[in-house]
Amino acid sequence: MALTPYAETRMSHADIGLIGLAVMGENLALNIENKGYTVAVFNRADRGGLKVEDFLAGRAKGKNVVPCQSLEELCKSLKQPRKILLMVKAGKAIDELSELLMPYLSQGDIIIDGGNSFFPDTARRVAYAESKGFLFVGTGVSGGEEGALKGPSLMPGGSTAAWEHIKPIFQAIAAKVEDGTPCCLWIGEGGAGHFVKMVHNGIEYSDMQLICEAYHILRSAVGMSVDEIQATFASWNQGDLNSYLIGITSEILKRKDPETGQPMVDVILDTAGQKGTGKWTSATALDLGVPTPTIAEAVFTRCMSAIKDERVEASKKLRGPKAKFTGNRAQFVEAVRDALFASKVCSYAQGFALMRQAAEQYGWTLDYGSIALVWRNGCIIRAQFLDRIKDAFDRRKKLANLLLDATFKKIVVKSQRNWRKVVSMASKLGVPIPAFSSALAYFDAYRSERLPANLLQAQRDYFGAHTYERVDKPRGTFFHTDWLA
Repeated sequence: MALTPYAETRMSHADIGLIGLAVMGENLALNIENKGYTVAVFNRADRGGLKVEDFLAGRAKGKNVVPCQSLEELCKSLKQPRKILLMVKAGKAIDELSELLMPYLSQGDIIIDGGNSFFPDTARRVAYAESKGFLFVGTGVSGGEEGALKGPSLMPGGSTAAWEHIKPIFQAIAAKVEDGTPCCLWIGEGGAGHFVKMVHNGIEYSDMQLICEAYHILRSAVGMSVDEIQATFASWNQGDLNSYLIGITSEILKRKDPETGQPMVDVILDTAGQKGTGKWTSATALDLGVPTPTIAEAVFTRCMSAIKDERVEASKKLRGPKAKFTGNRAQFVEAVRDALFASKVCSYAQGFALMRQAAEQYGWTLDYGSIALVWRNGCIIRAQFLDRIKDAFDRRKKLANLLLDATFKKIVVKSQRNWRKVVSMASKLGVPIPAFSSALAYFDAYRSERLPANLLQAQRDYFGAHTYERVDKPRGTFFHTDWLA
């Protein structure tokens, strides 16, 4: 295929190629160009090259962006080792594009998957690319459309040899913390980068659900107006709960529907969507035997929201408590704040415990404190208290659980009375707060020296001869009882 005259003038001069010009791809391309790099772009779904032409005539006009009408043209426009960022839908499209690219690549060239791919798929792609003499990187990209343009949180992993080549670009375009440190570091080999992004998204699910439950109990149980709750969230965002999600919640609650004049939140149907990363987090936690109940409850609650018609019918037939909230409203609002903070700590504790077990399982060396710093800006779960997580792992590199750190122990112990008050009150009033409740149950289970699993093991041994260990014998020695003798 003949090269376009525009591409020929820039032959082999582009620093990086980007495939996929949806909003995320366009914004990343503009971000990269804004940092002084030349970007070659291609859009695989083009008809007559109109998408590329529209981009060059619009948002990319006058910028160092090289338009390409084929994969061959894209590859010929790049400096070696070639670096090609795929911003396309996760799944088979990544495999198909990689195969189509390889005939035009040279040994050591780098394919980068910037989508939300499942980490085992990334590990497989890394191994396959390396078997062909190429390098493959799977990078988490968090921050949405705004982050892609202004500075995302980046979590690359895969072929380690690729890092020295992509590091300057990645750290240039990433969000920065106050001292200028980029929210981007090399996570590890194989699927490590996409694994950490998956856990980020799982925590994001629980963070969002916890905020929604705080809103729900203030609205449905306490009877606060949307404007009162908005002011409450705005106040919370000035303290320990300061975060991107608390901030945007306050902004959302301000908005009025132009058609009805009602709060915008009241005209949005209560059915939540999901793209699968929260489910992946929960399924992986089950596979690795790591308890992440708050993250799982956040996923299940989205599933519950989706059966709207059933819930409408059930609401006509199933009755719950008729009690109403009584007591000091201001004190209870403060109790909800404490419950939200403590539950949030448990959610992050679960996510970091999952990463710790995955590192052991897959042979990764993960720097948990630095991962917390990568999430400190640019990403959806960015929050003030991530600095405390960084400090916790600086104090103890092998910290088993955030709840064992003095700072986080103090937070949950201080919040415990109010936390229990909120969960108890919600149960009494019939307001579902599954994420708050599961976080509290996680805390209580984790601090329990003895759980009823002894009875469970007896049951398993009774019906299936699964054996059990004894409290008075060394661990690893198993016994069986003939329960019918």
